[in-house]
Amino acid sequence: MATRREMLAGGLKTAASLALARTTINSTLLAQVAQHPDDMTLNSAPRQQTFPPPDFGLIPAMLPKEAKAVAGVESLKAHAAQHQLISGAAVVVHLLENDPALAELIVDQCGILVPESELKWCALRPTQYAFDFSQADALFAFAEKHQMLVRGHTLVWHNSVPDWLIAAPATLDVRGLLVGHINTVMGRYRVRVHSWDVVNEAILPKDAIPGGLRKSFWYERVGADYIDLAYNTAREADPKAKLTYNDYGVEYDNVEDEERRRAILELLRGMQSRRVPLDAVGIQSHIKAASPSTIGKGLADYIEAIRAMKLEVYLTELDVNEDDIASNEVAERDRLVAQTYKDFLGVALNNAAVKLVLTWGISDRRTWLNDGPTHHRKQPNRPQRSLPFDPEYRPTPAFFAMRSSFDRRSVKKQTDGNV
Repeated sequence: MATRREMLAGGLKTAASLALARTTINSTLLAQVAQHPDDMTLNSAPRQQTFPPPDFGLIPAMLPKEAKAVAGVESLKAHAAQHQLISGAAVVVHLLENDPALAELIVDQCGILVPESELKWCALRPTQYAFDFSQADALFAFAEKHQMLVRGHTLVWHNSVPDWLIAAPATLDVRGLLVGHINTVMGRYRVRVHSWDVVNEAILPKDAIPGGLRKSFWYERVGADYIDLAYNTAREADPKAKLTYNDYGVEYDNVEDEERRRAILELLRGMQSRRVPLDAVGIQSHIKAASPSTIGKGLADYIEAIRAMKLEVYLTELDVNEDDIASNEVAERDRLVAQTYKDFLGVALNNAAVKLVLTWGISDRRTWLNDGPTHHRKQPNRPQRSLPFDPEYRPTPAFFAMRSSFDRRSVKKQTDGNV
């Protein structure tokens, strides 16, 4: 899995800033990011495009018959609900606003939404003294119109720190600014959010900081207790939201992921010992088809350790990178991607602690895996087929693999009072 850690030295603009042209790329932050060969932290973070994104042609004017055939009782959300799960996807608000077929697909398939970028600092904070909630408000309006839940993502993340904050003088009270930001954002959407990724990706063992913490802007400007501060503030701001710690790189049975699992569990246990409020742990679930590493005991033990702490587990950003598949045959690629979904969900869903499954996007027409060269170095000119629906919004074999995995879920009833 070493290739998974290679870092794109440039940056990717957030989807919200791409749409609204409100945020410039943070050169200081990008230089900081380049020091950490850690590409999974990028998800929808600021990043430069080094070549044009795939051209899939005109947006479908309406959903194809294949998509309509898997709506209603045949949908992902309906099958998930039958097995103690809520299924959903990450969305980009301006795409929902400009693509009625996509919006219909999201409504048909999702019980919960999470914004890719619209609740991150770079999208919300054009200046120190101003907030821009326009895109986030639109997301909540869409979700509430269609009776969908919303996840908040994310209040504290090393890869979404605005230029003005990076350049701020050392005299700026960053600690107070962080508290104010959490109170303002969570207060605006109080009792309207299912769960918040309060802190995202705080662990990076190679930085050699005690506890495996990442040497981030927040660590350096607020202090090692920034995580506790964020969660304590969040609980006061919205007592009903489920406070979540979200991270990547825990899915595989290899040395690197084992080290990350150990460090994250140490973080969680430390938080609980200090009575820091925490309700759930997010497993990002960016996985790979044709990976040399397997998914099995390491992930199962990790989820069980979290369950033993009486915490819920959310699969928050699920997708399958297919760059390692040598074949260019669509049918073979789709088969291997679907098998990867099946293998992963077969392990993860076996534990009753897992409550949410969200894919990072729903259609291959828009996936972060096609942004920049990092995630398709081996097949740079081949758009990825990584999600449940293809660019024409037809269900892929991955869709049926996910739905069948929901249906096969058989979790033992917990009798010890845990999740």
